[in-house]
Amino acid sequence: MGKIICAGLGPGDPDLISVRAHRILRSARHVAFFRKAGRQGQARRIVQGLIPDDAIEYPMEYPVTTEIPFDSPEYNDLLASFYDSWASRLETMAADRDIIVPCEGDPFFYGSFMHLYVRLRDKVEIEVIPGIPGMAGCWNATGTPVTWGDDVMSVLMGTLPRADLVRHMQVANALVIMKTGRNLPKIRQALALAGRLEDAWLIERGTMPGERVVRLQEVEDHDCPYFAIVMVHGQGRRPERRIPEAAQ
Repeated sequence: MGKIICAGLGPGDPDLISVRAHRILRSARHVAFFRKAGRQGQARRIVQGLIPDDAIEYPMEYPVTTEIPFDSPEYNDLLASFYDSWASRLETMAADRDIIVPCEGDPFFYGSFMHLYVRLRDKVEIEVIPGIPGMAGCWNATGTPVTWGDDVMSVLMGTLPRADLVRHMQVANALVIMKTGRNLPKIRQALALAGRLEDAWLIERGTMPGERVVRLQEVEDHDCPYFAIVMVHGQGRRPERRIPEAAQ
């Protein structure tokens, strides 16, 4: 009886893969990974040189290539069928072998593997190896702490309606906005309406080759790849020594 092992890969730099995930990948015999049709796939790129040359690979190609509102019936149906199909295939394959599924970031933090996990957890043995979330790599790339003291941080999806984005942006101290790409104009508008645009940064390909950290105001709407996060740092409470008035 085999099992399915999902290995979280972290934010993109192979040096940030955990020791446990690294060990599992080095011994993999069967590897399934997500990718867009015709692409190598981000997870597969990260593990290049780690998995054995004779490992059997199973690319799981998404039926859609752009992020659209998740409540779109067509989008939901396409993805549901995709996950149903691959869950069935992986269940069959795991009957007599271990299947390794490398996933960027942490598998349980907006990861695609979650959709397979809920379909398979009562049918086959599954192990999930945590990974550093991609956003952690991005805020470290800015060289500035993202939260201080009792700051509240909100993680938002750029696919949300603009009004929802504005509402969350107005009440949170620190912001992480994912799924940017074609949603960048809406994200920019929402930040401006919330009075947060001047403090926003765009981090592209954090910890990966071609990393770029730039103020959002300096970026054109079309200049935003999928692997980019918009971030606003918190400015909360922090311990500082008080200087006696007599010494000032």
